[in-house]
Amino acid sequence: MKRIALALLALLALALMAPQTTAAQTTNLVRVVHASPDAPNVDVFVNGTAVASNVPFFTTSSYLSLADGTYQVAISPAGQGTDASVLVLDLQVAGGYSGTLVVLNELEDLDARLYDDDLSTVAEGQSRVNVYHLSPDSVNVDIKAAGSTEAIFANLAYTQASYIDVPSGTYAFDITPAGSNTVAFTTPELRFESGWIYSLYATGLSGEGGFWVQSRVDFVPGIGTLAERSNAVGKITVK
Repeated sequence: MKRIALALLALLALALMAPQTTAAQTTNLVRVVHASPDAPNVDVFVNGTAVASNVPFFTTSSYLSLADGTYQVAISPAGQGTDASVLVLDLQVAGGYSGTLVVLNELEDLDARLYDDDLSTVAEGQSRVNVYHLSPDSVNVDIKAAGSTEAIFANLAYTQASYIDVPSGTYAFDITPAGSNTVAFTTPELRFESGWIYSLYATGLSGEGGFWVQSRVDFVPGIGTLAERSNAVGKITVK
């Protein structure tokens, strides 16, 4: 009996001495877009710490690197602190997640939506183009190559987003009401490089003549996102 007790004590000692393993932490990438057309400049807080200040409409931040976990995100009018927050939400990220948190709608109905981002490798000779319909008073839209009547993205409703991989090259796009050939907006010519990832945001208020499309570079092969390029952790810049 004594031998059994000693053996158990030895096993317990070995167990206590053995290295303890924990679940591997991953890095997650989240950026913020101010897409509320009548909202003032804002400050963005994560767990009470300002990570972006005096952000105007329409501005896209770089990606913020976040460890796995749950974070409280607060949006406040610039310079007024978290006590004046007009929007507070919990953001849970894990497993190498990449996403875009969009602050949207008009100020009286301010809201936020998290969109999944696909930053996976794009095939050689292709470019990935994300599109977001963020104009709160606009009808559903079709997005077409300029001069074409065939929709690349059809019947895209407010708050919807989609993406497509296209052959690299130079493109312009027409935005029309869904099912119509009446052009509401034509983008400038946009150059899409091989392996790069881009986002196009339809923003503003169409009823007030403020509808337009913003374009952003999300990812460059061999360089990464802006957060990875600048090694930014805990602070995001706006562009």
